[in-house]
Amino acid sequence: MNNIFEIMYTEEILKRIENLTENSQPKWGKMSVGQMLAHCSSFQDIAMGYSSPRRSLLGILVGRFAKSIFFNEKPLAHNMSTIPTILITDKRDFEIEREKLKKKIKTFQKNGADSCTVHPHPFFGKLTPEQWGKGIYKHLDHHLKQFGV
Repeated sequence: MNNIFEIMYTEEILKRIENLTENSQPKWGKMSVGQMLAHCSSFQDIAMGYSSPRRSLLGILVGRFAKSIFFNEKPLAHNMSTIPTILITDKRDFEIEREKLKKKIKTFQKNGADSCTVHPHPFFGKLTPEQWGKGIYKHLDHHLKQFGV
């Protein structure tokens, strides 16, 4: 599984983000490209420990069992539910959100595995730094595919 802590995967993701345009349209889902970038940025905040959403009841009950479904080579399903605190519904400026996300990805990669939060993931619970790195890559890849890049 690809890991955002490996520079080649970080560079690949950043290049794909650069290929987005303000007019990029989703292949599925309701988010605009600016909202998607803000959503991904908010997920970065969780991994970096800048925000710590509470665990959901469903996550507490089945999250640790669902890790094996998520942390594999299969792509994420379209239209999956998301963490409520990072569901972006207001209008967002594409350029601002793109630059913000790129900066967070670069910082996360540069600071390495030791920069991962120790707070549990809101659904999966406790994650290792390796799982955070793989999860960040998989989440970004999912949303970039959503917008055709």
